[in-house]
Amino acid sequence: MSQNDLYTLSVVAVVAIVTWVLRALPFWVFRAGRPVPRTIAYLGRVLPPAIMGMLIIYCLKAITPTAYPFGLPELIAVAITAGLHLFKRNTMLSIFGGTAAYMVLVQLVFA
Repeated sequence: MSQNDLYTLSVVAVVAIVTWVLRALPFWVFRAGRPVPRTIAYLGRVLPPAIMGMLIIYCLKAITPTAYPFGLPELIAVAITAGLHLFKRNTMLSIFGGTAAYMVLVQLVFA
């Protein structure tokens, strides 16, 4: 085994160990039977919608409202995604439906 192979193997081992520890840590810190701290419960309630809002803003930041197609494909796809989620409450359906709608709009309707 060469020096380069040993280095690569050690890097993979360290990454695997760190990944395992980081995934196991919440189960160790928040064991069953102990109440979850109020701060953690609050973050668990508030962060998912905040992250989704940030992702929506990030995805829509490149819209040019003064040039064709004026951001219509993006806004229509967002409306379809929100509608699907409100109607069916299925995350995967919302994601795939919104993505498919956006691709159809960009490739066929507003091409």
